[in-house]
Amino acid sequence: MGMKKTNKPLFMWAGGKTRMIKRYTESGLLPVPPSLFDTPIDNYVEPFFGGGAMFLHINKILKPKTCTINDINPSIVNIYTTIKEDYINFIKEVDILEEKYIPMKKEDRKKYYYELRDKHAFDYTEWTKTKEAAYLFFLMKTGFNGLWQINKNTNNRFGTPSGLLKQKDNVYEKENVKFWHNILQNTTITCLNWKDAIPKEEIKNSFYFLDPPYRGSFTSYGQTFGDQDQTDLVSFAKSISSNSKVLLCNDDVNDGFFQNIQGHLKIESYELVHTAGRRATNTDGTKSAKAVKEIVMYN
Repeated sequence: MGMKKTNKPLFMWAGGKTRMIKRYTESGLLPVPPSLFDTPIDNYVEPFFGGGAMFLHINKILKPKTCTINDINPSIVNIYTTIKEDYINFIKEVDILEEKYIPMKKEDRKKYYYELRDKHAFDYTEWTKTKEAAYLFFLMKTGFNGLWQINKNTNNRFGTPSGLLKQKDNVYEKENVKFWHNILQNTTITCLNWKDAIPKEEIKNSFYFLDPPYRGSFTSYGQTFGDQDQTDLVSFAKSISSNSKVLLCNDDVNDGFFQNIQGHLKIESYELVHTAGRRATNTDGTKSAKAVKEIVMYN
């Protein structure tokens, strides 16, 4: 039973690639096209990491020898680093929180959630990095819909509201945490600007997966990623040699922005619906999920 719960992201992540990987595979983009991965992939690089769905998929099907992952959000990076380096104590801390939570009624769970969120916001400087990671992980497993929100009343730290709080027997799967501990052993984890996170020298037979904040989107980290940043990222993608592979995702807002700078890169498009953070207001004042076109650029 436990093995079925491994090889999945540690937490929900708005904008995560779990469902898109299936679309990419069905359309032949993974591999892209069938000849894309006719050589072994020795190194995997992902500078905008988030929930890590593509990292898991590539490790499963291609088994790169080394990986470099990066995210500009230090709190998220601390979870991955802790699970890599101190996962036994991490599990102990999460278990303490889970054991209190599971027997509670829903109204008590909600009160508990906000108590923990306040502690994570204001008491963390007195904690070990492991305890801080465990609290945030627990909050992300019980918070709303994989959203990352920072609030002034949470000290500009994690401030996402509580989720449905319907967990029955457990909040998380220990087997999956152990799986991540193992898979991260050959992985370099950093918390840098994407340009600084990418290895200076291109390692032959690398696969670069570039999933930045989407054009025109609000990034909840309080960071901006404007058109010049997008242009710089596409320029980097175009610089990747034929010895390596690159795949870059973004929104196509129908103004030809990416088509004008794609150079030799190919483009595939996918219709999808954003249900988190993207709402279109209808003429009658109601709101509905917004249909968008995702583009994928690749060499």
